[in-house]
Amino acid sequence: MIYLDYSATTPVDREVLKSFDRAALEFIGNPNSLHKLGVEANKLISSATSQVAEILGVKKSEIIYTSGASESNNLALKGICYKYKNRGKHIITTDFEHSSIYGPFNFLQEEGFEVDFVKTDKDGKVDLDDLKRLLRDDTILVSITAVNSEIGIMEPIYEIGEILKDYPKCFYHVDMTQLITKKKIDFTNIDLASFSAHKFFGLKGIGVLVKKEKINLEPIIHGGKSTTIYRSGTPALPLIVSLAKALRLACCDYDQRYNYVSKLNKKMRDKLKTYEKVRINSPEDGLPYILNISILGCKPETVLHALEEKEVYISTQTACSSNTTLSQAVFALTKDKDRASSSVRISISYKTTEKEIDEFLKIFDDCYNHLTNLR
Repeated sequence: MIYLDYSATTPVDREVLKSFDRAALEFIGNPNSLHKLGVEANKLISSATSQVAEILGVKKSEIIYTSGASESNNLALKGICYKYKNRGKHIITTDFEHSSIYGPFNFLQEEGFEVDFVKTDKDGKVDLDDLKRLLRDDTILVSITAVNSEIGIMEPIYEIGEILKDYPKCFYHVDMTQLITKKKIDFTNIDLASFSAHKFFGLKGIGVLVKKEKINLEPIIHGGKSTTIYRSGTPALPLIVSLAKALRLACCDYDQRYNYVSKLNKKMRDKLKTYEKVRINSPEDGLPYILNISILGCKPETVLHALEEKEVYISTQTACSSNTTLSQAVFALTKDKDRASSSVRISISYKTTEKEIDEFLKIFDDCYNHLTNLR
């Protein structure tokens, strides 16, 4: 088997699973209980949260545990808009966000909020001058993904943060889901940031919203004591402990891993661009962990299943996208319906081997020749 769908989810690291098992089996008390077992469980959560905060370079009080990045995004966007709607109802975002960003924004538009989409350049990067033009006195939120999950566009999140320093009434949210653990991140000028553990060899069902201390949110889940007033529910101790372990294992050797993955990406690019009907959609300076291509005239599902028969696993669009054959992200970038309706995503990790890439390219060659000769 050759797994090339790491952007959708990663396999669980065995050490992470061991941490989960130990916490689940040995710390059975409810962390909110006042008896000894509850106190011990609460101490373990506190220790795990301290580790997460230290790794990220934020305060312990700024960590909110959620079920994943989709919930984190919803909490950030709805929480800010409901809490600060007296300041204004203007929001700015891009054409390259995850569905868990567009979903809340569509909902908020029905509630009377106004959403503007900032212009982007030929590589999908935010036009900083256009962002400055769009910013108004009643702009309360700018939400920009760090990395587009389908194409790998890396947005200038730090430059955007510098601009927004001059707008104290506007909050800055970044969906960090595809960037976390792949590059060192500075949270200084970012007010809120979302991510999920299952993107870096952790378990599904646990995520984080980093929320700066000065900010308040209107919760979307009410009732019941938890680790924070912003997200009710019994704390998921084993998942929290496993997230801390996954983060510790993944947040190291940034440059070495990045350079290695870049080498694998280049190898695929160099080979794939030799095919007459292949178009590479990911920009050259995009995140190397993601490579989006189109095989003109071939349906994405047909390509996916042809590779699947050879036990190679890639994806069409993102795992959370709506069931449509047209990739909205690829179309927004290329303005080409043929490319947008024939795109697939290959996503790799620092655990992907060069041997796997070599084998994938051989299998791709067979599938490409078969599929294009059928037409």
